[in-house]
Amino acid sequence: MAVVIRLKRIGSNKKAAFRIVVTDSRNPRDGRNVEEIGSYDPRQDPPYIKVDKKRVDYWIGVGATPSPTVKSLLKTSKAI
Repeated sequence: MAVVIRLKRIGSNKKAAFRIVVTDSRNPRDGRNVEEIGSYDPRQDPPYIKVDKKRVDYWIGVGATPSPTVKSLLKTSKAI
């Protein structure tokens, strides 16, 4: 099972917000996830980023790979 850290879209049309989740790479974008480890709201100024750093470190330590977008968000929030 390839575990990835990626965004899950929530919110209504044209009012997107995202959750940062750990999931199996074969699951669809908004499908089942293993754990929710943060949230991201790009509509706020500045964009709201909340991340549980301990859980991110744990999941990366056991082999989860972040998507490119999540990787840049984690760098912005200084979680990695």
